[in-house]
Amino acid sequence: MNVELRQVHDSDLPVFFRQMNDPESLSMAAFTPEDPADRAAFDTRWSRMRSSPDVVVRTVLADGDVVGSAGVYGVPGEREVTYWIDRAYWGKGIATQALRALLAEVPERPLYARAASDNAGSLRVLEKCGFRVVAAARGYAPARGAEIDETVLLLEG
Repeated sequence: MNVELRQVHDSDLPVFFRQMNDPESLSMAAFTPEDPADRAAFDTRWSRMRSSPDVVVRTVLADGDVVGSAGVYGVPGEREVTYWIDRAYWGKGIATQALRALLAEVPERPLYARAASDNAGSLRVLEKCGFRVVAAARGYAPARGAEIDETVLLLEG
């Protein structure tokens, strides 16, 4: 499968909104907006991300289809990666290819990542891309309505 990143287009946003409202995906991601069904909040968040010089956000394409998003955000020295792949495309190596492409586009280091500790797929993607576990934490996961364990990872030089 050919995986590419490109600038986010307005036409991608309805796809992202649908993807971010899949119950299984929300549960796996865990750390989500309080109300993912709030379209106004979604639009505001994406408008802010797309206009910020401190955020790099890209659409993930697989064989030309919009299958998710990937980005880097935060202050220098504490920047984090994030990605979201449509559940229909899980297990196909798309997240790994997309994250590798994002890391090539954004060469600054260090970069951090966080994942629910029980999200084995995401942890595997991050480790394949060179991230290593540096800490364990607990945080409130809106998608699960509870405080859960999370894993903090780091990508250096």
